[in-house]
Amino acid sequence: MPIFSSFCMWSQRQSLLRRVACGVEELRCRRREREAALRKARRERQLVSKRLLREAPEEAAEEGAAAVLGEAEIQHFLRLAQRGTEEKKREEALVTLRQGLQHLETQQTFIRLEGSMQTLVGLLTCNRALLQLEAARCLHELSHSEQSMVAEACLPATSYLLTYLSGHSSNFIELCLYTLGNLIVESEAVRKQLLPQGIVPALASCIQSPHMAVLEAVGYALSQLLQAKEAPEEIIPCILNSTLPQHMLQLMQPGPKLNPGIAVEFAWCLHYIICSQVNNALLITHGALSTLALLLLDLAEVVQRTEDAGLELLACPVIRCLSNLLTEVAVEDVEGQMQLGDERVVAALFILLEFFLQKQPSLLPEGLWLLNNLTANSPTLCTSLLSLDLIEPLLQLSSLSNMVSVLVLTVLCNVAEKGPAYCRRLWPGPLLPCLLNTVTLSDTEVVGQSLELLQLLFLYQPEAAQDFLQQSGLQALERHREEVQLQDRVRALQQTALHG
Repeated sequence: MPIFSSFCMWSQRQSLLRRVACGVEELRCRRREREAALRKARRERQLVSKRLLREAPEEAAEEGAAAVLGEAEIQHFLRLAQRGTEEKKREEALVTLRQGLQHLETQQTFIRLEGSMQTLVGLLTCNRALLQLEAARCLHELSHSEQSMVAEACLPATSYLLTYLSGHSSNFIELCLYTLGNLIVESEAVRKQLLPQGIVPALASCIQSPHMAVLEAVGYALSQLLQAKEAPEEIIPCILNSTLPQHMLQLMQPGPKLNPGIAVEFAWCLHYIICSQVNNALLITHGALSTLALLLLDLAEVVQRTEDAGLELLACPVIRCLSNLLTEVAVEDVEGQMQLGDERVVAALFILLEFFLQKQPSLLPEGLWLLNNLTANSPTLCTSLLSLDLIEPLLQLSSLSNMVSVLVLTVLCNVAEKGPAYCRRLWPGPLLPCLLNTVTLSDTEVVGQSLELLQLLFLYQPEAAQDFLQQSGLQALERHREEVQLQDRVRALQQTALHG
């Protein structure tokens, strides 16, 4: 093994420092670009959906049995519901109409029929509670239509549905919320009408309901509203100026009162707000990071007690929210945030990674992205990775896919970047054979991230270059010397390893 003079060693470190500083800055730049691209992709892959609220199992079975209604039949049932002398028969007429509206053909006929919507709105606003309820159920069937023109036709009813959110019947409020949620996501005209009429204050009032079903429906309606293309400019600022964020975070607090269904709805709402980047500092001020970190710890405890695969429904948005919020926090504040400087967060995240590996492998990149953002600015959490002996389990994930491998290597770069003491604990261990393998791969992003890690190791742990040489690492790099994206870094690394 060659022995370097003090001067040569100092010169080597200075020259490496200049090259590595550039490499580290490139790494950070690429990380920021990936983060921005990921946020954009997540906004575009929205969970737009509609929900159908039916009271009993037999109602769900009605769809196949219900007949398609023609114009004459629709007119007959509307007339009977509006002018019948017996309330029971008026109600039955609306029930039959509702059943028919489960079919697209009936929906299309209904909205084409002159005066049909006005009649239905009249029944919605009458003083007979049962007729009101059935009229609302008819509107709910229409709101669930797969055709946008059906939602547009419901526009005259939306202001009344909004008004009824301040009513006393929790079942009726729940029905109105799901109907509005279905219409909001389908029609910009509906949103433009509801915003000035006060849908945000109405939701802020409903979120204080003691009824669990209403709270879940509020989360659904709010998530639909937040996914509108105009949300960052026109909707989210109104929501952030309301009491909704504080109430959302309260409903996501872990503990015996946490309702998973409600927490899932509001976790996705929080995700859409964070991705908009309108005012994430306000969410942090409200304690979003602490709430999410505590919820992460709670989820890790739960997965150790149960094999319920449905837990990923909550884990996914919680992890996404934490990942994106961490990019908004100053370096010196990461460990100052409650729970985030605690090694239990790292341990909890690895418990969830193991759970994802077994139940939902597609969520592994989400967990690794969070680990990357946690360790990027936190020496304490990098120390936790080492002290908890989590490097080897982390490396074992790298073989799953190129995407996972890049994220694993990025996390390791975060650790190595913290200096010589960290590199000494990383090298060689299982990292050397892992890097000898990844530098031979054809994926340029995996190889590029491997080179970044090697640069840091060679800077802070000179023995790493010698070990790499002895294991024929330079020969493994040869295949990439002519690749445009990698050739400069490959040649620089080879020169550093050979000559210092």
